[in-house]
Amino acid sequence: MILTGRMVYEGAAVALDSMRTHKLRSALTVLGVVIGVGTVMLMASLVDGIKSSIFATVENSSPRTFYVLRFFSAVPMNPDNLPLEVRIRPVLDEDDARALRLSPQIAHAGLWIEFRGMRMEHQGIRSQGLITYGADNSYLEVMGGTLLRGRLFSQAELTSGHNVMVIEEEVADLLFGTLDPIGKVVRYGRRPFTVIGIYQKPENVFSPPGASYGGVIPFRAGDQQFEYDQTNQLFIAVLGQRGVSVALAQDAATAALRASRGHRPGEPNSFDIITQDQLLDIMDQLTSAFFLVMIALSSVALLVGGIGVMAIMMVSVTDRTREIGIRKAMGATRGEILFQFLIEAATLTCFGGLLGLLVGLGGGSLLQGLLGLTAGVPIWSAVVAISVSVGIGLIFGMLPAMKAARMDPVEALRYE
Repeated sequence: MILTGRMVYEGAAVALDSMRTHKLRSALTVLGVVIGVGTVMLMASLVDGIKSSIFATVENSSPRTFYVLRFFSAVPMNPDNLPLEVRIRPVLDEDDARALRLSPQIAHAGLWIEFRGMRMEHQGIRSQGLITYGADNSYLEVMGGTLLRGRLFSQAELTSGHNVMVIEEEVADLLFGTLDPIGKVVRYGRRPFTVIGIYQKPENVFSPPGASYGGVIPFRAGDQQFEYDQTNQLFIAVLGQRGVSVALAQDAATAALRASRGHRPGEPNSFDIITQDQLLDIMDQLTSAFFLVMIALSSVALLVGGIGVMAIMMVSVTDRTREIGIRKAMGATRGEILFQFLIEAATLTCFGGLLGLLVGLGGGSLLQGLLGLTAGVPIWSAVVAISVSVGIGLIFGMLPAMKAARMDPVEALRYE
């Protein structure tokens, strides 16, 4: 054990001395490792931040919420080329929502529309593309958030589809600055809407890149004035009664819709129901798949780094041929020579891994700040990154180390 410890120390010292002597060569050698490890850390930080923000959003919304859809797909479908299994399903309508509201386990059910990409404008100031809902007064209870000023919709506004809007605080600040937006008119989708309220979105709410939450208008106003995809954008937001579990409320909703649509026993549902837990599971799968793809891409950089390490170690073996011959002549075994060069390769890649770790941590913190994410970098990713970098050194350093270990000491001593 003492001999092994000494060999590890000597191998690491020789590797560090070689890095100091050949700075440019060593930097280019570990660059691939730095890029690969840095990418892994950056992606781990980004994925963890997105997951945490999504979870925080769901925790801030009502735990009694679930959704009814015509057909659920993790990826939006082309409305002009829907599969037969989707086309045969009826489009959700007010009769479906009414049937749900009649169930004693359901506190509220309302048809909603999700609009994406339309801008809001006031006196020449325009927002970016927004996520806006055509909904009802249960919006804040379902999605989370706080009404700061003004009011929600009156029953007359909901019934007739008046052009009124409750807008999100950040959008209000962008369009109006220090002015009071209440009573002012904004143009949304080129239609005039009167602002009647300002709300604050839940803390840590996650918005996809390039889009943010803009506000909510009466469902009927959105239904009458804007075109939308009845499969991907139309759904029923459902709130279970307090004290009733989501599972029980979901079963009651299924029974109510089946009865309303006249389904026979054994006939499959002509609708889908999805809960927030299911949404979280889907988002977890999507972010995990995204992370795996980025790992695969970063492995290319690690492969390049490993090849660079192998090349530099081959050069090192050639440069130190006489040293190897002298060590063998003094009694060094093949195993000791092999171990020494493996330690040198592992030290080189470990140093690159540490640099990549710092790059990934810095880049991850910067990205989280820019995207408004609050999660830290997971510890496991740092451990994996360093372990992988050392493993790269051991794997790609094996061939040069074996070449050194197999050298004939007589031939090595003759080398000039």
